[in-house]
Amino acid sequence: MTALTKEQQTEFEAAAFRRLVAHLRERPDVQNIDLMNLAGFCRNCLSNWYREAAEAEGVEISKDQSREIVYGMPFEEWKSLHQKEATTEQKAAFEINNPHK
Repeated sequence: MTALTKEQQTEFEAAAFRRLVAHLRERPDVQNIDLMNLAGFCRNCLSNWYREAAEAEGVEISKDQSREIVYGMPFEEWKSLHQKEATTEQKAAFEINNPHK
């Protein structure tokens, strides 16, 4: 196995991030609560991590800006187009699985 340089590692991580974001944009049918219940993170978490990484480098971006980067549109627009009311079962699972307790 070839050792990666730090630059290559960063480049590959960025490519993987872009692919994840593209995949999530292609699957608006997958609700954030489903992602949270199954994986412990959602699109909002991803946008928060993006914002935190920017801020760690001294770049201030707003929550709305980081969400638009992940969602590909303003969050409120995405919600109106794709977000459904969570079912009783989804809410109950979230209460059990919520990683932010």
